[in-house]
Amino acid sequence: MPKREMDSTDRKILELLQVDGRLSINELAAKVGLSSSPCLRRVRMLERDGVISRYVAVLDQRAVGLPVSVFVSIKLEKQRQESLDRFEKAIERWPEVLECYLMTGSRDYWLRVVVPDLDAYERFVKQKLTRIEGIASIESSFALQQVKYTNVLPVAWRRQAALRC
Repeated sequence: MPKREMDSTDRKILELLQVDGRLSINELAAKVGLSSSPCLRRVRMLERDGVISRYVAVLDQRAVGLPVSVFVSIKLEKQRQESLDRFEKAIERWPEVLECYLMTGSRDYWLRVVVPDLDAYERFVKQKLTRIEGIASIESSFALQQVKYTNVLPVAWRRQAALRC
C-alpha cells in the first residue's frame, strides 16, 4: 500500500509523541485540534506506514549504572562484503553497542558503546572487538560530558523549510 504524504497535523502528532509517547489519544487529539477518533486513525496510519516504528522508555544512562560512553572508530583490513557482514553480525549481538554506522572516509565503522567503567570497556575490547577477524585498527574516544542528547527528530523542520520556499 502506498504511503500517503504527511501533513502538518501528522507532523504535530509526531512532535508531541516524540516528547511524550505516553500521551493518551484524548490528550493528543486536544493538542492537535482533532477529536479522538480521527486522531487515533492518524496515529494508526503512521504506525502502519512505519513512520512510528515503536514506543520506548528512554533511560538515564547514569541511573542504570552505565555512566561511560565510548565512541569507537574501526578500520577494517579490507572492505569486502564478507568482512562487512562478519563485523556487523558480531556487533549486533552486543548490548554494549547502542549505535553502529558504516562510514565514509578513513574509518569504516563508528560505534557508540556504553559501559559501567574503564575495566568493563577493556574487557569489551579484549573479549569481543579484537576477536573479530579482519579489524585493522580500533580507536577509542571517551566522552567527558554529554552536552546534548536527543532522540527527537526535527519533523517540523521540513514543514518550516517548505513554508520559506
